[in-house]
This record gives sequence, structure tokens and C-alpha cells, in this order.
Amino acid sequence: MTQEAGRCGGLDSQALLLAAGLADLAVSTVGSALGTVRGLLRRSDAAELAAEAEHELVARGRLVLARYTAVPPAHLEILAQRALARKATGGV
Repeated sequence: MTQEAGRCGGLDSQALLLAAGLADLAVSTVGSALGTVRGLLRRSDAAELAAEAEHELVARGRLVLARYTAVPPAHLEILAQRALARKATGGV
């Protein structure tokens, strides 16, 4: 994923975000998810809640992908930038 990771892309990226959100949800909250599903089945506004859940899963998928696909900055590059900044300000 490159710069497109923050945007809503096509159906492929939407499906990837949903899958990542579902996987994270399953790993972290299996017990509470079952209780939530039971509660949803008893509600009359289940369609609205399902749409809201989809949006939340997409957002969760974005967070998961950002967490695991983000490349940390190069350590030596950061040190070089700090040294140049120090040199520019007259520091040693």
C-alpha cells in the first residue's frame, strides 16, 4: 500500500479493509462480538446497525493496515537530518 492507503479505493481495497477489520475484531473481541450479534438479532433496526458496523469495520481495517504496513523512518536518515539542522543553526 502506498499513498492510496488513506483513500477509499475500489472494491478490492474496500474488501481488503473489511477483511482486515473483521480479522482484528475476531482476534481482539470474540466474546463480546457474539454478545453483540445476539443483541442485533433482537433489534428492529438491524439494517441500520449493520451499515454502521460495516463503516466501523472499514475504519478498523484502515487502522490495522496502517499499523502493520507503515514503514518506520530510516534511523540513519533521521540522524543525518538532525546533524544538518544543528550545523545550520551553528551548533556543534
